Amino acid sequence: MRWTLPNLLTVLRLAAAPLVPLMFFFLSRPLADFAALGLFLIAAVTDWFDGYLARAWGQESRFGAAMDPIADKAMVIIALVVITGYSGMNPWLILPATVILFREVFVSGLREFLGDQSRLLKVTKLAKWKTTAQMVAIAVLFLGTGLKYYEVGHPPLVGETSLPWSSSWSDLATQVGLLLIWIAAVLTAITGWDYFDKARPFLRDPDAR
Repeated sequence: MRWTLPNLLTVLRLAAAPLVPLMFFFLSRPLADFAALGLFLIAAVTDWFDGYLARAWGQESRFGAAMDPIADKAMVIIALVVITGYSGMNPWLILPATVILFREVFVSGLREFLGDQSRLLKVTKLAKWKTTAQMVAIAVLFLGTGLKYYEVGHPPLVGETSLPWSSSWSDLATQVGLLLIWIAAVLTAITGWDYFDKARPFLRDPDAR
């Protein structure tokens, strides 16, 4: 493996994934929520930069191609587990999170089974949009959990501006985040079916008609 800047960014993003829950282990809330949000946003930005720089500088590599989607999945899955736990096991979050987790496990299993033919399941543009939607949704949800914890300890001041469409800024962030995670779940399911459809010819037994 060559230690190019794109590969280094990918490795750092992969290493950052387990740091998300560690924020809640070492820091008090809501600082932990906002630290996790910052860490997640940095990881999301590097996700765009490592691919862009690798193409622009002619530094694309097999290591980067393999580790980049793994880093994305690690960040998304670990962050979803953390958010689901700190959201009080909200069923409106559990269902799309389950769809996302199931799809990631399913597609990873397909790729492992196909082996050398897994190149047929290369990342599509819709899959890239799916990842972007997931990361934006998770970032907004982290913002919602942090604001919620902050608002509990800091009651609104007299005369403070209220929102006509939501009871608080944390509720607004949570509602937007839930909407985005449902959109991400739909895109995730669509891409999962697309990969399964491409893999179906290789799942049939040789003597099957």
